[in-house]
Amino acid sequence: MTNRSLPQEIETLLSEHPIVLFMKGTPAMPMCGFSGVVCQVLARLGQDVHGVNVLEDPEMREGIKVYTNWPTLPQLYIKGEFIGGADIVKEMYQSGELASYLTDKGFTVSETQGA
Repeated sequence: MTNRSLPQEIETLLSEHPIVLFMKGTPAMPMCGFSGVVCQVLARLGQDVHGVNVLEDPEMREGIKVYTNWPTLPQLYIKGEFIGGADIVKEMYQSGELASYLTDKGFTVSETQGA
């Protein structure tokens, strides 16, 4: 057992990176379809994402679920705010809500249409 403070680690990641995705794999090589969907959506909107590979960190894999009280991965955060998992992100993208949200938060979005 470590003296690791997962909530503090998560807070630090969220404060240091505008878009954070707790995922299986990396943005360049997602290791599950759901993580891949979120990475594709963000790429289509022209957003850089900081990926946290929970497959390499079992403590973080469980810790992020406790942190958000959300049982599944991936988990997307924008400017420290929990957005949701793959289904929510995909729905927000298709409706145009995600592009609007990003714009409202000060991001430049390269595409605004859902696909």
